[in-house]
Amino acid sequence: MTALERKKGKDLRGQQVFLRPEESSALTRRQSTTLSDQLQDALLRLAAVVDAGSLRVALRDSVRELLPSTECVCVYMPEGYSRLLSEDPPHELPHEGKIRSVVDQLRRCQCVGLPASELPEKYRICLAAPLPAHRRAVVIPLLNQERDTAIAVLLVGCNPLSDHDELHLNVLEKHASVACSRVQALQTSYQRPPLSPSPIQSHNALLHLQVSDQDYCKLDRNILQLCGELFDLDAASLQLKVINYLQEQTHSQCCCLLLVSEDNHQLFCQVVGDKVLEEEISFPLMFGRFGQVVEKKKSITLQDISAEERRQLSSMLGCEISSMLCVPVASRATGQVVALACAFNKRAGQRHTEADEHAIQHCFCYTSTVLTSTLAFQKEQKLKVECQALLQVAKNLFTHLDDVSVLLQEIIVEARNLSDAEICSVFLLDRVSHELVAKVFDGGVVSDEEKEFRIPADQGIAGHVATTGQTLNIKDAYSHPLFYRGVDDSTGFKTRNILCFPIKDENNEVIGVAELVNKMNGPWFNRFDEDLATAFSIYCGISIAHSLLYKRVHEAQFRSHLANEMMMYHMKVSEEEVTKLLVTGIEPVKEIHPCFAEFTYTPRSLPDDTTPLCILSMFEDMGFINTYKIDMNTLARFCLMVKKGYRDPPYHNWMHAFSVSHFCYLLYKNLGLSNYLEEIEILALFVSCMCHDLDHRGTNNSFQVASQSVLAALYSSEGSVMERHHFAQAIAILNTHGCNIFDKFNRKDYTRMLDLIRDVILATDLAHHLRIFKDLQKMADDGYNRKNRNHRSMLLCLLMTSCDLSDQTKGWKTTRKIAELIYKEFFSQGDLEKAMGNRPSEMMDREKAYIPELQISFMEHIAMPIYKLLSELLPGATELYERVAANREQWTKVSHKFTIRGLPSNNSLDFLDQEYELLQSQGAFGSDDHCLNGCLDDAEGGRGQ
Repeated sequence: MTALERKKGKDLRGQQVFLRPEESSALTRRQSTTLSDQLQDALLRLAAVVDAGSLRVALRDSVRELLPSTECVCVYMPEGYSRLLSEDPPHELPHEGKIRSVVDQLRRCQCVGLPASELPEKYRICLAAPLPAHRRAVVIPLLNQERDTAIAVLLVGCNPLSDHDELHLNVLEKHASVACSRVQALQTSYQRPPLSPSPIQSHNALLHLQVSDQDYCKLDRNILQLCGELFDLDAASLQLKVINYLQEQTHSQCCCLLLVSEDNHQLFCQVVGDKVLEEEISFPLMFGRFGQVVEKKKSITLQDISAEERRQLSSMLGCEISSMLCVPVASRATGQVVALACAFNKRAGQRHTEADEHAIQHCFCYTSTVLTSTLAFQKEQKLKVECQALLQVAKNLFTHLDDVSVLLQEIIVEARNLSDAEICSVFLLDRVSHELVAKVFDGGVVSDEEKEFRIPADQGIAGHVATTGQTLNIKDAYSHPLFYRGVDDSTGFKTRNILCFPIKDENNEVIGVAELVNKMNGPWFNRFDEDLATAFSIYCGISIAHSLLYKRVHEAQFRSHLANEMMMYHMKVSEEEVTKLLVTGIEPVKEIHPCFAEFTYTPRSLPDDTTPLCILSMFEDMGFINTYKIDMNTLARFCLMVKKGYRDPPYHNWMHAFSVSHFCYLLYKNLGLSNYLEEIEILALFVSCMCHDLDHRGTNNSFQVASQSVLAALYSSEGSVMERHHFAQAIAILNTHGCNIFDKFNRKDYTRMLDLIRDVILATDLAHHLRIFKDLQKMADDGYNRKNRNHRSMLLCLLMTSCDLSDQTKGWKTTRKIAELIYKEFFSQGDLEKAMGNRPSEMMDREKAYIPELQISFMEHIAMPIYKLLSELLPGATELYERVAANREQWTKVSHKFTIRGLPSNNSLDFLDQEYELLQSQGAFGSDDHCLNGCLDDAEGGRGQ
């Protein structure tokens, strides 16, 4: 309080002690004795009061001293223009009713009770009608003599008033009225706040505007009443009250507040006129001239905006705009513009004036702090909700750890919901191929491997984020140099904005990337979305890492189970077996059979127990033992272990693996593979041929998945179930003590060898061959390039498939016998499928399969195209294609004798040989004696199966 104010206060208190002369003489006439001590104490107490709180206490105590029978005193003090409030308990004197009518009469009234509905519960006992005969309710209005209004009201519960009591109350009312006027004068004597709480200087020179005291009093009364109503914790409700006030003060048809986002990049509106919007409207801060208002802190009118901006504003408001006033609202704490107050369409067709601008600025002198505080509180509440949402996200994610595809789908759903994005994509980083892989999209999970979406890990927006590990927020996708709009042009979809963020593991290494497209409830993704994405990515990284770990643990359990199963089924190779195999030394291939290295030779003619030694002979003849310094004991043990690794189904057994390996040897000897492949690739091909069907159970991939076998549980998510198991078994044998034939390799060659074996064995899945057939054909058309690593890889796959189907290149009797073995195995699987309640395919159903037709179809669509392609790449392979074609023709010629479905009752197709021998005797096939050493029956001393 300044010295002037203190002096003014003392002067006002001086008015309290001495009554005017005429009042003193009148009192003397009515009272023959001096004032009682109680009255003097009461008057002195009132004289010392300088604030409203002390005044309430003084009035209450004074009444109790003057009226000893007083039971209760309720004091109402002024608040705003017409409100009278009590603090004990907090409530307002009703604007209508008996009490208000007595107050409006401006004189004291004594009655037998007041309406209970107009009283708080605390005072109903002592004031509510009807009162006992010895009790009264007294209403005492304290008057402002200059304005002839009540400036305070006392409600007193006491005994009926005596003449002495009436006399004391007359004196007390006069002094109490003076005290009330003095307290009001002291409260309004302090310097008023400036018109604007910030350094905003409008272009209308608002600070030089002359405002009368009467206008100030009216504005002050209105704004104080408004401030008393701003108790809402909801920012929209608070804005609604402020906007209604602005509409009333500026006489505008509609007002709104455009709030400035914290990052100063956009404006958003939650309330327009008397309507709270269901979804807030937002637009860029640089929308028209509004950005200049924020920057320069100067008001604008309708004449300052363009026709296009006017049209957009009219669309937002839903009506045409005839006049407008936009005033910046600054924070008292920072001086920064936090909102733009806009008034539209002044009534009676008038234009907004400087007085309207003053009224808006005067309003926000008092309400801007409440507004910013409420917005900050609402933001904290929003953060609380988002944190709870993140916790729920964590719960949802960690309940799907058992399936990474389902987990990724859940991540997409949660990310889209949290950020309100139109589309979300999640890519996982494949470090082996250095690619970003997406198998899960908004529409669901893609199970087919060929429909995976792969992009290089260093290209495009996702590649940039994967490489840098930094979040990328793109507000305009088409203007960004990393965005490729070809997809949008082809699909008609429009990408407006993108938020792309990395997903990292516990070592802070990028394991994936998430990409959000098109913010739905805003012009682009804001800083809040970035912070939310960062927090969300932590949960994603943890959940993905744990899901992959969970998967590895389960795979380890399955592998352990399979290893135990394999160990129970097979027997280890003893040292005696190794010694016995090597005791005679490696036999030259010419001594095995003169035609051993010719395509016409059928390896199935060899006895089963001689095949391991033949494998050693082929290793020696191809030069692998010397070139790669392979230990003989290790090689012998490896060959025996591989042989024992095969079960004994009719077709996919060790003899099949031996025949396939022999055909690889024939390709090496007759087609000069060294001119097309590297030596390490040829060795990988030969070893893959030996191991490509290890532990085959006589059933295919579809059966494994349908029967939900252990193999399916382990490999079905990757595809090629059996082929992956064959490779895993090959690795298990190599890891067995004394069986690693590659132990002399350096680390680089060893890793490459295992990768080659994996790729070659996986290529035995005919589904894989069909996927790459077009690429193989293109390679043949363009010309093979040995220096092209991709060409060599595709040629390896083609050679492996050729070896796997090599029985079709042998003589008719071998081909016929192989068909018999294959369909025995197929029909066995079909019987199992029927037992499971499933319907087998035609080729697996012994009751439906027509073997000649199936064989002809297989040769025409699978075998012949393979060897045709091989002959185009390796001209020496032409005779192989011709033999397959001849066998296909023979199936056509003998098909008329095949009048049954499935196999004959004796499971033999020997009856077909009679037709073949008759045709051969007639010279239909020429001399073929050298190729009749086909599959021998058991009676002839060969294994045959």
